[in-house]
Amino acid sequence: MVKSNLELCAVILLSFAVDSNSFSLTMGTGNTFGRVFRISTWGESHGGGVGVVLDGCPPRIPVTREEVQVDLDRRRPGQSRITTPRNEADAVEIVSGLTPDGISLGTPIAMMVRNKDHRSSDYLENDMSVAYRPSHADATYDAKYGVRAIAGGGRSSARETIGRVAAGAIARKILKMYNGIEVLAYVSKVQGISCNVDDDNFTMEDVDSNIVRCPDPEAAEKMLARIDEIRKQGNSIGGVVTCVVRNVPAGLGSPVFDKLEADLAKACMSIPAAKGFESGDGFEGTLLTGKEHNDEFYVDPVTGATRTKTNRSGGIQGGISNGENIVIHVAFKPTSTIGQVQGTVTRDGRQVDLRGKGRHDPCVLPRAVPMVEAMVALTLVDHLMMQQAQCELFPNEAAIDDLPNPMGTTAVRQGGPREVVEAVGGSAVSQRVDEE
Repeated sequence: MVKSNLELCAVILLSFAVDSNSFSLTMGTGNTFGRVFRISTWGESHGGGVGVVLDGCPPRIPVTREEVQVDLDRRRPGQSRITTPRNEADAVEIVSGLTPDGISLGTPIAMMVRNKDHRSSDYLENDMSVAYRPSHADATYDAKYGVRAIAGGGRSSARETIGRVAAGAIARKILKMYNGIEVLAYVSKVQGISCNVDDDNFTMEDVDSNIVRCPDPEAAEKMLARIDEIRKQGNSIGGVVTCVVRNVPAGLGSPVFDKLEADLAKACMSIPAAKGFESGDGFEGTLLTGKEHNDEFYVDPVTGATRTKTNRSGGIQGGISNGENIVIHVAFKPTSTIGQVQGTVTRDGRQVDLRGKGRHDPCVLPRAVPMVEAMVALTLVDHLMMQQAQCELFPNEAAIDDLPNPMGTTAVRQGGPREVVEAVGGSAVSQRVDEE
């Protein structure tokens, strides 16, 4: 099985020549994400292993197995009593794309993790082999493909996200190297329990200081108590993960169909159990007026850059990053597989009662944190490379006074701020607007 997994990595990358024509064999529908910085994940929960092929990684990037392992350890099962007890080390193997001393070649990077502690009998030797778990992907996978991987849920399992997180670790490093960009997520809500977190200043150490992954210690205790209560009932619970990206340059995103928040939404909604996405104030912003919701601009007195007084837009305006912190929220449903009896239907159409067996998370949120970070990092590197290709291929050599004022937290205006001219009599600039 190990050999076949390695062969799969190779097959994804091979090009074949047939007569005088050539074609490339690539991943099938739905297994690839990204345009320039692109990943293809493979493998099932109870197969020989899972992994990813990362294509488009820039050359000359130092990459170590240990760096990738850090994020995989944050994602892996068996971390605490509120995660699935499946005991997997999730030790990553990097099998291509690097020099012997760990420098990226610019060629596809293949990474894999072997499955060690899968118990297929939990699924195959009881009613779960024929009965669909309510709200799980069992029934819809069967409806689409006419066959499904019963043990562990196949690719609908969160185990598929190992490949995303591994590739996301490399994306995280690229972002850090480029502009000191940080991608940090945390559990911001468990059911109705919220928290109070300063999005500008919390750290990964703050997030990982407790098993809930909430940097507000008081709220984390309440969240943990609620998860424990639900877990002991054989039930599950959902909530929200918030992700903050700092030091993002202005200009990322490609209107109209490839807006940054649209691609972030697709990235995060592809994570198992994700059911909702918000950018900035999201749905709460609908309760405000335009005057209340608009982020007024000002000039930073030190850097001379254009900044916003508030950040209700979540760092994205018109589908393009404005240089402020990107803030998104991803809602995750309660885990589908629970230890209580539920009504369901078998594959041949009989109504039955089913009690879920096997090892499952009572709450997916703590392990979803690195998954969200990975998908956000992958999306940002992809957009960063597209921005470089389209808009920064040739330098803008216009005079400084003819350039737009630089925007964002890390931008600096050459020569410092312009001389401030106070409006006479407090009168505002008049602007006539004629939009559809």
